[in-house]
Amino acid sequence: MLKQRLQQKLLQKLSPQQIQMIKLLEVPTLQIEQRIKNELEENPALEEGAEEDEIPSETEEDQFEENDKDKDQEEFTIDDYIEEDEIPDYRLQEKNYSKDDDKRTEIPFSVGFSFHEHLESQLGLRDLTEKQKILGEYILGNIDEDGYLRRELSNIVDDLAFLQNVETTEIELEEVLMIIQDLEPAGVGARTLRECLLLQIDKRDNSLPSTMIAHSILDSYFEEFTKRHYDKIIFKLDITEDELKGAIDEILRLNPKPGGVYSDPFNKTSQPIIPDFILELSEDGFDLHLNSKNLPELRLSAAYSEMLHSYSKDKSQKKEMKDAVLFVKQKIDSARWFIDAIKQRQNTLLLTMNAILEYQQEYFIDGDETKLKPMILKDVAEMTGLDISTVSRVANSKFIQTHFGIFPLKFFFSEGLQTDSGEEVSTREIKRILQDCIENEQKRKPLTDESLTDILQEKGYQIARRTVAKYREQLNIPVARLRREI
Repeated sequence: MLKQRLQQKLLQKLSPQQIQMIKLLEVPTLQIEQRIKNELEENPALEEGAEEDEIPSETEEDQFEENDKDKDQEEFTIDDYIEEDEIPDYRLQEKNYSKDDDKRTEIPFSVGFSFHEHLESQLGLRDLTEKQKILGEYILGNIDEDGYLRRELSNIVDDLAFLQNVETTEIELEEVLMIIQDLEPAGVGARTLRECLLLQIDKRDNSLPSTMIAHSILDSYFEEFTKRHYDKIIFKLDITEDELKGAIDEILRLNPKPGGVYSDPFNKTSQPIIPDFILELSEDGFDLHLNSKNLPELRLSAAYSEMLHSYSKDKSQKKEMKDAVLFVKQKIDSARWFIDAIKQRQNTLLLTMNAILEYQQEYFIDGDETKLKPMILKDVAEMTGLDISTVSRVANSKFIQTHFGIFPLKFFFSEGLQTDSGEEVSTREIKRILQDCIENEQKRKPLTDESLTDILQEKGYQIARRTVAKYREQLNIPVARLRREI
């Protein structure tokens, strides 16, 4: 049975302007410069330069009200277009692309030969049959950027049969692969790390004892080597500890990713770090300001403001002027909103960074990590009155330049841990102690996680072994067995 009823709901919706403001807040300094340049190119009502005395939006409305007495005599008035038929700017923009569209992605500029082109040029100099050329080109197409052949030869046999109508065998592919493995750089075309290192050690001077022992280790005792069971290798090869050390040095000189040698250095999209904040310490205290020296000042175009002002005085408006009036007002509103959004972004950034500076004031004096207090997003949100999500967007991809280095804002956030005395310390302090202990340990007998736990507990930090293991992994430090050295 259908029924009609009235119902009240409290909903929170974001306007298109609010969504754009959120996106602007996430953008770092390097990208906000480009964003402003794009806006200046797209919106003629926006100009560079200091703000001048502009005609406020209320002026136009006052002028429109003066024409109300003549509405009966005119077919259309400017009020009809601006107040009643106003179309939001976002409805007039084309958005005929998906979020997965790559047309806005920056295309890196590549110079020189790529890794695969380098291999193809070498293969073309070899004396091969027509079939071997086809097999070699297909194998090269399956070699990744690291220089490895990740696909099984049996699968390549099937691929050639179904895709190129070429019948072959694994034996024929193996013969062509051996030719490819003889190309430069040494180790290319390997299927495993062990094979890659063996291909490289075979091209060294095998008359040297260290090279011969290194070859034996990689060929027969690779698993023991990866697990650092050096005592077993010494016993099985009947060598001394010094001979083992010389062989290990030979192995460590090999390249586990031979394809990286010929990577195009110009084909990289990495961008330099440009700090969003600059913090200076003087006798008077801290001086924090935004790094906005490359950001132009923005203002409304006087010509467009005057144009709209003149339209408001014209009583002979006809219907054909509707598009022109609407276009001018939309551009002015868009420019005014963009200027306000940039100012709001700067105020929010400074408000958040000042709160972080106040919270971590002791640390910013000399940069001693042990003085970092435990701080989470909620702490800064409570100090600033901002939402946690807003603080998170400010901290994301932002950097600050201090007198002791450049750091991401995320660096200053960490969880807390209590000591025996009840004092709350940052987990970053625990990690620094762990790192110092591991750097000063005896490499012949590295400290285990249990030993590190005992050291921390002796210093007054109540911490579990699994927590020590978690912090060690976050520091990208391997387990004790893999840190062992001779």
